[in-house]
Amino acid sequence: MSDRGRELGRERQLEAVGLGGRLLEGPGAELVASAGRLEAADAPILDPGLNAADIGHAIVLLEAGVLPREIGSRLVRELLALRQVPLTARPADPRLGDAFANREAWLAERDAEAAGWLCAGRARREGTTTAYHIAVRDRLLAFAEALIGTGSTLVGLAESHIQTLMPDYTYLQQAQPTTLGHYLLGFAYPVLRDLDRVGACYGRTNMSPAGVGGVNGTRWPIDRDRLAALLGFDGLTTHARDAMWQADQPLEVMSVVTAALLNLDRLAEDLQVWVTSEFDLIELSERHVRGSMVMPQKKNPYALAFVRGVASATIGRLAGAATLGRTPSGQMDNRIFAYGEVPRALDLATETTRLMGAVLGGLTVNRELMARRAHEGWAQATDLAEAVVVETGLDYRAAHRVVGRAVRLAKERGVSPAALSPALLDEAASELVGRPLGLERRAISEAMDPARGVAARRVPGGAAPAAVRDMVAECRARLAAARGWGEEAAARLRAAAAALEACAQQVVAAATATPTREASGSSIS
Repeated sequence: MSDRGRELGRERQLEAVGLGGRLLEGPGAELVASAGRLEAADAPILDPGLNAADIGHAIVLLEAGVLPREIGSRLVRELLALRQVPLTARPADPRLGDAFANREAWLAERDAEAAGWLCAGRARREGTTTAYHIAVRDRLLAFAEALIGTGSTLVGLAESHIQTLMPDYTYLQQAQPTTLGHYLLGFAYPVLRDLDRVGACYGRTNMSPAGVGGVNGTRWPIDRDRLAALLGFDGLTTHARDAMWQADQPLEVMSVVTAALLNLDRLAEDLQVWVTSEFDLIELSERHVRGSMVMPQKKNPYALAFVRGVASATIGRLAGAATLGRTPSGQMDNRIFAYGEVPRALDLATETTRLMGAVLGGLTVNRELMARRAHEGWAQATDLAEAVVVETGLDYRAAHRVVGRAVRLAKERGVSPAALSPALLDEAASELVGRPLGLERRAISEAMDPARGVAARRVPGGAAPAAVRDMVAECRARLAAARGWGEEAAARLRAAAAALEACAQQVVAAATATPTREASGSSIS
């Protein structure tokens, strides 16, 4: 490079941070160490999207006849070269600020004249916002894939435990008998709703902000639809100002992530209780626990604690995303905190969701103890009250009171559920409704049988085996549909990336074939 070329490159580097025109002095050390460092740290997240956005922008400028063809081919060539240089070899300089300015400075050092066209018809925030949308959409697809995997593990585990009796718990007290399969499906359905939310969020995220120029659009004849197609977007965010400053977008993503993690958090908390010595209903794989450095007998459920910790931290990130939008409508500098925060939150949520799936896949279930607990407790009290209604004609509220009093008397006298007698039930009824019930022991025994109670729950959504099998089939079908959607979306992105690459290579090849004249008749005119 000539001395004049280096001088021009240095001038363009300074212009990348706004120097040489309105500003004559660079950013202070304090600004570099704080804001500059934060923006530079997000370069690895935004750079892949900027690679595509910059190349796409150069191509549509060429196709519109705005960018001189010889200069445009040089710009595209340098952008392709830039893409091949790992960030470790060109780390973002906090003195230059964000990834966009750092990339322009790198290009200016190699071809200052070509680099000067990169901002024609677009602002820094357009390129960065486009890259952010690309980063988020890719991660939403990865998150969906993780949810599908964990949901599939949940459904498979539920199917294998359709007959595994256990007491369901409310307030950590035995409530009613159920099966482990039915219980687990109670977390599979929220996963399906999470996938619906991810899909809807992806649809809104994968709308192109590119090609709008400034707050009021651009005078350049940029084909926004063409640019959106090259970048793999499904359509346009129409309004120029809205495209640049969507305060609700980070909030929506974080809401979707938080909802999904809170579902997993609820399951993790239950399992953390079940793995205690006092419950002992399950055991975690040694791959998902940690030992204590002091207490040799401990087997701490570290994976479950991590899932719960991530869910808690994500609530804080959600609050942060909401706060970022509280600015004047034309001042979105706070968005710099979302550029890295939201993609990182998605990455962590994806990893955590996969971890939860692995934990579920490695569980050991104490079937015998679960069944014994279902028989030993008073979880069948509701069925007994319903039997009283059917056999005696007593209204349910009165039957509820009678059974409640019978349970109280039994506990006071050390009588187990299996030993509940007609006499004790009659005693409770006489105290409360003024007459004995006369219920036979057979009716009491049948009502207090947890397996019978579960089998009787045949309504859609119930715990009866047939109802659970129907739900398993429904969940599998919906998971398969979600998987198909994700694969199709990913395939469309790959096809768009291939088309962008082919177009860029065509630009470079055409310039190589005709280096001294404008290729005005090419297919990209």
